[in-house]
Amino acid sequence: MEVFIDSILDTLKVFPFILVIYILIEFLEHRTSFTSNHRLLQGKLAPLIGTATGIVPQCGFSVMAAKLYDRGFIRTGTLLAVFLATSDEALIILIANPAGAVAVAPLIAVKVVVGVAVGYAVNFILRRERLAEPSGDVEEHAYSCGREHDGKSAVKVYFLEPFAHSLKIALYIFIVTLVFGYIFSYNEDAIVSSFVGGAYVEPFITAAIGLIPNCASSAVLAQTFCEGGIYFGSMTAGLCCNAGLGFVVLLKNTKKIKRNIALIVVLYAISVLVGIAVNGTMAAAGLITF
Repeated sequence: MEVFIDSILDTLKVFPFILVIYILIEFLEHRTSFTSNHRLLQGKLAPLIGTATGIVPQCGFSVMAAKLYDRGFIRTGTLLAVFLATSDEALIILIANPAGAVAVAPLIAVKVVVGVAVGYAVNFILRRERLAEPSGDVEEHAYSCGREHDGKSAVKVYFLEPFAHSLKIALYIFIVTLVFGYIFSYNEDAIVSSFVGGAYVEPFITAAIGLIPNCASSAVLAQTFCEGGIYFGSMTAGLCCNAGLGFVVLLKNTKKIKRNIALIVVLYAISVLVGIAVNGTMAAAGLITF
């Protein structure tokens, strides 16, 4: 019962921060469209801008990027830059959690470096890739997880929907906190067993979890890290692979299934390598032991 109550209290502590961030994100999304930025997303700065937009803690930009890519408006490297930078709900959870806040800056730094590097590298390799010319009626908004705002009241868009989404994320946080709370209550050393396979195997598992097209995957990865259940590099691998509903949008186009599978394989491989590299670097620096 003590673990149960502590888990509820810990969840309630972070809930207000999560709600405020989601409300702010809704305002940001409502004012972001492809129409006014399509030239930048096709130019030389595209991977850099794609990475910067992907860092915003929600999956709306990955959905937008997937739609634009499928219509031929952005290049493959730019799409991968957005996907690699996307962390869905993870950054919000880390920011709201004292145990995870210290990891926010390093996580963003790694994701920016990887997103920009991969974006430019792939665009260079596929430099002959042709783009479609957007017409004047192209309008793609970065709504969270594909939610549309049209026809909804301001109260519903800017408060009720963020509140409902915050409750869902809070539930994920509560469940993970409760599970680890019980592990610690029975045997504090048992937490070691949650490091599945060690620092060089974990990224394979966490990256696979990151591919799950649901905000639960990023929430579970972030909260598990906060509870001490996975290494930082392993969390990074999972979050580099976490493109929200972006791949769902691409997979709807069954005519290009080979292209979409290739993109998933490339994203997974890059994410695993990044996770292994980060864990190995941290171990060499004496920041973690295993």
